[in-house]
Amino acid sequence: MSLSSWPVRIATGIQAANAVLGRACAWLTLFLVLGTACVVVLRYAFGIGATALQEAVMYAHALTFMGTAAWALQRGAHVRVDIFYQNFSARKKALVDSSGHVLLLLPMCVFLGWNSWGYVANSWAMQETSGEAGGLGFMYLQKSIILLLVTSLLLQAVADLVLLIKQVLTPTVAKDMQHD
Repeated sequence: MSLSSWPVRIATGIQAANAVLGRACAWLTLFLVLGTACVVVLRYAFGIGATALQEAVMYAHALTFMGTAAWALQRGAHVRVDIFYQNFSARKKALVDSSGHVLLLLPMCVFLGWNSWGYVANSWAMQETSGEAGGLGFMYLQKSIILLLVTSLLLQAVADLVLLIKQVLTPTVAKDMQHD
């Protein structure tokens, strides 16, 4: 195995892990619909408040969006204004994508991780629970979803960069070998 193949294998593994996480979190949308429907029926048909279920829906909502962000990035499902990008060659697209990752995505992830670490750590330290009567007893888990977002996006950005660099360099290497 050459030295250049192990980063690609790691990048592929990261992509696989983010795809599994993303697909699993995407299924939470079913719970969002059913859970919200139950809360509404219980409240308005029977006059029963379901605070724990309502908070579980809120936790699932956060996990749906934050847990699928890296998978969406991997699949190119993020919003992109591609007036010029759509006409670029594969190599130019790879350069634009890698520049965006290095200049925008990675700094944003570091900033978000740095600023949320204390917030999440404090919640874990006091084993924070819901302030509502009958609410869920593990708010620190919900706050940890922020770090899941940061970690999965950072790993996906690194995996993307490895694969983009490979894509940019591969034609150059092939041309250089033909000229030798």
